Amino acid sequence: MRVSTSWMQQQSVGSMMDRQSDLSDLNIQLSTGKRINQPSDDPVGAARALDLTHVTADTAQYQRNITSANARLGLEDQTLSNVTNVLGRVRTLLLQAANGTQTDETRGDIAAEMVQLRQQLLGQANSKDGQGEYIFAGNRTGTEPFASQNGVTYVGDDGQRMVAAGPGLQVATGDPGSAVFANIPTGNGTFAISAAAANSGSAVAGASSVSDPHANPSAWDGGSYSIVFTAADAYEVRDGGGAVLDSGSYDPAVGGSVSFRGAQVAFSGTPAAGDSFALGASSTQDVFTTLDKIIGTLQQPNGGGADTQNDINTQFANLDQAINTITRTRGAVGARMNALDQQSGLNDDLTLQYKSALSDVQSVNYYDAISQLGAQTTALQAAQQTYTKIQGSKLFDYLR
Repeated sequence: MRVSTSWMQQQSVGSMMDRQSDLSDLNIQLSTGKRINQPSDDPVGAARALDLTHVTADTAQYQRNITSANARLGLEDQTLSNVTNVLGRVRTLLLQAANGTQTDETRGDIAAEMVQLRQQLLGQANSKDGQGEYIFAGNRTGTEPFASQNGVTYVGDDGQRMVAAGPGLQVATGDPGSAVFANIPTGNGTFAISAAAANSGSAVAGASSVSDPHANPSAWDGGSYSIVFTAADAYEVRDGGGAVLDSGSYDPAVGGSVSFRGAQVAFSGTPAAGDSFALGASSTQDVFTTLDKIIGTLQQPNGGGADTQNDINTQFANLDQAINTITRTRGAVGARMNALDQQSGLNDDLTLQYKSALSDVQSVNYYDAISQLGAQTTALQAAQQTYTKIQGSKLFDYLR
């Protein structure tokens, strides 16, 4: 085989270029700290590194979502705490108003304070977060949720904004005002009791309860009934059609309870013959309507009688339902914040694992790279010296 001088020169140049390329790659690895700087360096490793980079970025986004969600839920919890304080004050005032020693004037003073408390409550229900969005508007965060015109109307929606806190984990960052302030059950949550407007005695309906809403056959069945006092010491329980279902005696001196079909209602005072109290399944009533009815009752002239006391007791039960609703909502908010905190810890652990795996895939081993740098430098120098020898040689140098 013939080997020309030019061919040997080309081979030497190619060898030098390869060594220079290897040195360039090593310099890039040492300067960037990465073994893989382009897919051709390690196609399999590059694909794995890309996957790890994506999941690390996803986890970072989850953490940002958690931070934002915690801030919004924390603000909601603080707002609900303020609402609880307002309703607690209303409850205290209502207890004072229920005292038989109160006069029209003192009840009017209590009502005046409740008017201010109602305004505070409306302000809390229309609270905004740090982004200027309404907390209790559902998905309509740009619209004031509670409009005060001829009463208070909820104009938000029933939606909940969700954030992704982790793979497959969606967490609500708020609660619609309809669930917090509007759709509140009346009475004891199962049934409500109200006195007939025509009652002329001093009988007052007090606490009511359900013995066991899930028991049969004595469970409350959700029907409409009435308790009619046929005399000061006797009563009948009638269904919606007026048929007598039960009857019993009542001692007006000490009061007593009427029980039927799982329902129990306490009474005090002396009823007049024909006085009646209606029982029906609980409906819903917003907290502002409850306050309006309380204020209206306290502002009535010549109050203090059984009718006033019955109205107060009715709204007292509704107020307690509102307070219970707020308490349950705060519990749900706290549970979400706990879930977010736990997921945040898991995300931190995953981030460390992903970064460690990514480092194993693409980070350069400096000890190996420096050793290779020395070897490649020596190889380049040898190639350069070989080229120098070949470049200066000619065929006629051997013809002597």
